[in-house]
Amino acid sequence: MNSKYIFLFGIALCLASCHKEKGQEEGADMEKREQMMSETYVDTMTLHMQPFDKQTVCNGRLRARAKSELTFAGQGIVSDIRVKEGQYVRKGALIASLDKTERTREVEKAEHELERARVELTDKLIGLGYEADLKNVPEDVMKRAEVTSGYYSARYQLQSARTALEECDLHAPFSGRVASLEAKPWQRAEKVCTLVDDSQFEVEFSILEAELAHVAKGQRVRVSPYVDDSLSCTGTVTEINPMVDEKGLIKVTATVEGGRQGRTDLLDGMNVRVVAEQRLSRMFVVPKDAVVERDGFHVIFRYQDGRAVWTYVDVVYSNINSFAITGSKRKETTISEGDIVITSGNLNLADGTEVKVM
Repeated sequence: MNSKYIFLFGIALCLASCHKEKGQEEGADMEKREQMMSETYVDTMTLHMQPFDKQTVCNGRLRARAKSELTFAGQGIVSDIRVKEGQYVRKGALIASLDKTERTREVEKAEHELERARVELTDKLIGLGYEADLKNVPEDVMKRAEVTSGYYSARYQLQSARTALEECDLHAPFSGRVASLEAKPWQRAEKVCTLVDDSQFEVEFSILEAELAHVAKGQRVRVSPYVDDSLSCTGTVTEINPMVDEKGLIKVTATVEGGRQGRTDLLDGMNVRVVAEQRLSRMFVVPKDAVVERDGFHVIFRYQDGRAVWTYVDVVYSNINSFAITGSKRKETTISEGDIVITSGNLNLADGTEVKVM
């Protein structure tokens, strides 16, 4: 009986010891986690002189290379429409036609009148003694006979009737895409459609007077629709208006390639973001997250001996992602090649805060 109690007592001691060791391990893990949470971890970068793409960001609007509202030269009823909205057509392609019944009759009538006038002209020339050879009639005599016989007028009427018949067919004046199709079969139409040449676009945007020094003809620009920044394409500045408007702005025009490469994401009239880039050499460049604002000044934190060192800077230039910085003139601070700059986790830092690099 005693041996049984001794065995049970041993098991109890073993279980108690295991529970104590497990509790000590959990406590150590919790203490470690608390210590890690109390520490400040940051990302860093080493400061070097490098090129910087200065960017002038503007709002612009795309304008197709060519755009025309297509209408028939004459009046009539639309009998046939050969295109649909969005369809690409080549120069000379048939767009639509008017009913030709009346104009065909006008041509036939004019042909009959010309034939009658030709007979009258021949009779007049024979009466003037040119019966043997009508080809040798003097030019002044022939002109007078054509007018008095009605031949000249009949020939003009036939030419006009044929032109009116040809104008029943509306052809594309240039290659492009059909837009705003308004004409309907068997109805009169003031406007048939708009033809847009989207093989190339012009984008107009305005810059401030102070930005004129950073924009020049031939300079590269990046254009992206506001609906999707990933649809970025490049262009070239072609025109700079040599006048400043009443708002202090200068109009700039750039050329952008469009649908010729099969793109359909650029449309006439689309609002776009225009970024004019100018490459500057030998600048200290840091991500925008590396610069914070304190008391109206720009500040970076340098990493030295495990601590964050508060350093005032001046932002010289900026682009979408980065700042080009120098030491602060007003605070008389400097930054140098090889400085280690904290780029994340700096929003709540103070001068001298202990940090650890991730």
